[in-house]
Amino acid sequence: MTAAALLAVARAKGVMLATAESCTGGLLSAAITDIPGSSAIFDRGFVTYTNAAKVEMLGVRPAALTAHGAVSEEIAREMAEGALRRSHADLAVAITGIAGPGGSEHKPEGRVCFGLAGPAGTTTLTVEFGALGRDQVRRAARDRGLAILADALDSFARKS
Repeated sequence: MTAAALLAVARAKGVMLATAESCTGGLLSAAITDIPGSSAIFDRGFVTYTNAAKVEMLGVRPAALTAHGAVSEEIAREMAEGALRRSHADLAVAITGIAGPGGSEHKPEGRVCFGLAGPAGTTTLTVEFGALGRDQVRRAARDRGLAILADALDSFARKS
């Protein structure tokens, strides 16, 4: 789904969105806010590139960062839930990953974890995009973030 189509569906359902981004550095927020009228459905975006920013801005637990590392479904969950709590949004998506270059045997380049928080709870997903190169991983993560929001909007009941 394009950002423009996402905006139309969110507007029709009266749903406000927020983002929490690490490896994408705000690409998802930019894709949404590139569309005129996005202020009707986009409350805010958090770019939390460092662990300190994740803790300070989103309330991610330092113990979770130590136990799981920033690139994990647990941190994606805490980022999404923090963005939802610290905004006026109905749905929040989070993205954290290793865009490259680099990575390790346990956390390879191209691994991206997503979280989605909303009234139905929080879900997480890990996608292995592979070593496509930094720009391609970031764009693929942005596009998956849009798709995650689109899927969530499909099942979101219209607000009265």
